[in-house]
Amino acid sequence: MSLQIYIDGLFYDRENAKVSVFDHAFLYGDGVFEGIRVYEGCVFRLREHLERLYSSARYIMLTVPLEMDELTEAVAETVRRNEIRNGYIRLVISRGAGTLGLSPWLCPQPSVVVIADSITLYPKEYYDNGLVLVTVPTMRNRVESLNARVKSCNYLNNILAKIEAHNSGCVEALMLDHNGFVVECTGDNIFVIKKGKLRTPPSYLGALEGITRDCIIEIAHEKGYAVSEEPFTRYDIFDADEVFLTGTAAEAIPVVEVDKRPIGNGKPGPITHELIEAFRKRTAVDGYQVYA
Repeated sequence: MSLQIYIDGLFYDRENAKVSVFDHAFLYGDGVFEGIRVYEGCVFRLREHLERLYSSARYIMLTVPLEMDELTEAVAETVRRNEIRNGYIRLVISRGAGTLGLSPWLCPQPSVVVIADSITLYPKEYYDNGLVLVTVPTMRNRVESLNARVKSCNYLNNILAKIEAHNSGCVEALMLDHNGFVVECTGDNIFVIKKGKLRTPPSYLGALEGITRDCIIEIAHEKGYAVSEEPFTRYDIFDADEVFLTGTAAEAIPVVEVDKRPIGNGKPGPITHELIEAFRKRTAVDGYQVYA
């Protein structure tokens, strides 16, 4: 079956799914997006993803051309048409086609694209044995320039960091802010655990308020663990008992080494395992049931 892609109210097969070369998302990264997971026919926390999408669009003064219930149905129908029970959704709101100039007011109609397909971000061995990270020189964008709470189509900052990680032989990079505080990785939030207490960087440093991040925080509270959102440096990572990452595509994955320093005993830790297991049990019931 050919992949069916939603573009502005119509469905196209993969070969014929096209947008204009004058689209501002193509020319300038002028748009917002969400990556969303499907587990056993349940779109995980779809409402939260859509709320964040509308908030991102509002920040960049981009009008989403569909009401939330209409967009919900567009996402659900895309999943159904592609018979996705476990997979990944990419939802994009572009400024739309305009001119070669920057002026967004010359783009008369925003565009909506929904893609539903399968995804594997990391091989299973990384979930079993943990990731190795390296700190890269590319710093996270300052919030005064582009607030990280906006999930913008312009990901060049993250891509440059990803290239530097790859050049160092790692699949993921640790990104700092201009003051040396840990912010996040190229596509994932980060948590450190020390003496049973979890810490994750606050959004005001430039970290995305991740949907999976928030779910893990909820689970940790339910299990009685203290969780704080506060600034910390690489010292706190090197000194941590456990470290793990969270993200929609990555889900939750342990980290066992950063900048050649082993984390704890160099193996995924027990609290990390406990939280990941609890997260996996929640995914297929916490969201929008497409096939109900």
